[in-house]
Amino acid sequence: MGLNNSISKQGGDIRSKLEEIQKEYERCLKIVTGEDNTSPLFREAIVKTGEMEGIISLKKKLEYAEKKIGEARELSLSGDEELRGLAKDEIDVLVEEKERVELEISSLLFPDDPKNLRNAVIEIRAGVGGEEASLFARDLFRMYSRFCEKQGYKTEVLSSNQSDAAGFKEIIFMARGKGAYRDFKNEGGVHRVQRIPETENYGRIHTSAATVAVFPDVEEREISINPGDIRIDTFRSSGAGGQSVNKTSSAVRITHVPSGMVISCQDERSQLQNRVKALKILRVRLQALYETEKKGKIDSERKALVKTGERSEKIRTYNFPQNRITDHRIDLTVHNLDRVMEGNIEEIIESLKERLK
Repeated sequence: MGLNNSISKQGGDIRSKLEEIQKEYERCLKIVTGEDNTSPLFREAIVKTGEMEGIISLKKKLEYAEKKIGEARELSLSGDEELRGLAKDEIDVLVEEKERVELEISSLLFPDDPKNLRNAVIEIRAGVGGEEASLFARDLFRMYSRFCEKQGYKTEVLSSNQSDAAGFKEIIFMARGKGAYRDFKNEGGVHRVQRIPETENYGRIHTSAATVAVFPDVEEREISINPGDIRIDTFRSSGAGGQSVNKTSSAVRITHVPSGMVISCQDERSQLQNRVKALKILRVRLQALYETEKKGKIDSERKALVKTGERSEKIRTYNFPQNRITDHRIDLTVHNLDRVMEGNIEEIIESLKERLK
């Protein structure tokens, strides 16, 4: 593992990281100047010193910029008006340079996960709350779809299962676009809603929930599925309330025997299209399962994300009577729920990116 990768996983801020690297750099320099150049320690120190030279150079630039900013600020307090003006102009230039160096350092210390640039596969399921939960799942899908439109992401429904009230018992869709997974990855968990349902006749506020799971897209070449490991069944697709959507057996159910996963797709009229979408969902889920197994976890990432759909496991609450939305992970509360439900969720997403690194 390279130096930068190991550092990026230790947490902490830029300053503490730089101090750690400085100490390690000085330690390696002592070895290089004092050890026999044929020893393993010497060779290891040479490699590490080379890895750290770039970040050490940036650290010096940062310290120099900070020093010059301090000097310029002292001059800005001068009694000479012209000198004060020059000092303030210099501060603006120096601060911009300092921020540029800090950004460069941050990109080296905390490199972006390549998965963040991928498409995102989002699964929304109705949790506790009956038909109201399915209506809320529908509203979440609409909210995310509007957000995708604003961001320039294309949406593609992979699978859906409507409820009798025209909500969704389950809907799985893909957000296509560079960086979609980075935007959606913190949306996984239980979303709780408090409102007067469309199905309520007496004006009472109900509490329901829907679960969201998010995965990075997986290309076909990245994960191979042994044809002998899957069983494919076909059946007639049907809509909410048992209404037939297609008179032919175009719906597809794929069972992955080793894992026990079952994927059903019936949205398309073509059996082939439904099969392609079902295999896409299966690859995404298998990749997530394999990755969590590598980390030594027992349950799949999807189970860890969505849990059971109980209200008490909420990550976010949508309170319609008070026009309030609260993300409980970062104690963020905003009073613009009406706008959020129209897809204006940038503030929440950016706050989560910043605080859930």
